[in-house]
Formats: sequence, C-alpha cells, structure tokens
Amino acid sequence: MPTVNWFLDQKGRNVFSVRQDAPVLKALELMAEKDCGALVVLDDQDQIAGVISERDYARKIILERKASIDTPISEIMTAKVVTVREEHSLDACLRIMGQHNIRHLPVVRGRKVVGVLGIGELVTQKMIVKENEIRDLKTYINGAFAYR
Repeated sequence: MPTVNWFLDQKGRNVFSVRQDAPVLKALELMAEKDCGALVVLDDQDQIAGVISERDYARKIILERKASIDTPISEIMTAKVVTVREEHSLDACLRIMGQHNIRHLPVVRGRKVVGVLGIGELVTQKMIVKENEIRDLKTYINGAFAYR
C-alpha cells in the first residue's frame, strides 16, 4: 500500500484551518466554502491545537443548544489530536482511524501540519489498489495459461 507522502502528492496538500479563538460559525462557513467535513485548529503560534468537525458541531453545539456565533472553537474542538507522518502507510492510517473512531487524520512533519486525510478518500484509494491487484493477477493468469 502506498505511503501518506505519495498520496498527498497525488491529491494535494491543502490544509484548511481556523484559529481556536474564532467563533464556531467561522469554522462552519469555511467547511461549507471548502466542501470539507473538518478543519485543523491552530493556536496563536500556528501549532495544531485541535480538530473541529461536523460531528463536533452536531454534538456540542446543536444538541447542547449553544449558539455557533458566540461559542469559540476551542470549546467544542477535539483537543486530543491523533496525527500521522508522511512515511506512514495508508493501511496504517486506516487502522489508526478505526482504533480511534475518527474520520480525519492530520499529517505532520515535525510540528507543522502538511496535509489532512479523510477516511472516504483512503477507502477509495484502497479500492483502487485492490482493483489494480485483481487486474494484474487476471493478466498474469491469462498469460500463464496462454503459453500451455
């Protein structure tokens, strides 16, 4: 299975982020604009402070009947962020996402966020790899029987 570095080279390394002191509404607007389900939350030194997702919003704003315009992102973000490095395999990332029940995985180089992986795109990539393996095996088998 390919590495995170390879995958980010293919899909792009865009990281959409917000500040932890910004209102939740700002995060929602950016998620809608960028058509993404989560954002990296940065502190005042541009270091990762957390992740905010649509799930955080649904559970910690809507269900608790808070106002997204008055609530800072720091109140609802997931602060214990699980990250991976570029040398991780995509299979390892899928395992990590399953173990931690998360759908978005920031990729770090040192202390800098260099990408974000979503579970949907990883599953799609895994399917492509498996389809290619099946095609290659069929080609091999057909070629092996053609020489008998």
